[in-house]
Amino acid sequence: MRAKEEYRDRDETEVAVLDALAGRADTGTTVFDLRALVEEDIDTLEEALAELNDDGLIEVTEEGGRTMIFAKDHAIGNGTPPDDGETDFFEEIRRRFPF
Repeated sequence: MRAKEEYRDRDETEVAVLDALAGRADTGTTVFDLRALVEEDIDTLEEALAELNDDGLIEVTEEGGRTMIFAKDHAIGNGTPPDDGETDFFEEIRRRFPF
């Protein structure tokens, strides 16, 4: 799974975070695991998480002494990226130039 199309016009790091969280919708992830999945420095990741939290797209909980981050259900889509690793031409145009 990945973030819904309506949330894909955000900052690249925010979209990567939402996609990573969507892939772990049931279990959530820690900040450290998320950092490995998104491959951004901690400051950039912190800014993205703050923005996503402010916009109500993620939820942060405390579980067993660990801080877990989840994407909220309304931010997760059912679509998956193309299997061949190529993005559909028109999808890419829509993503880059929202009308």
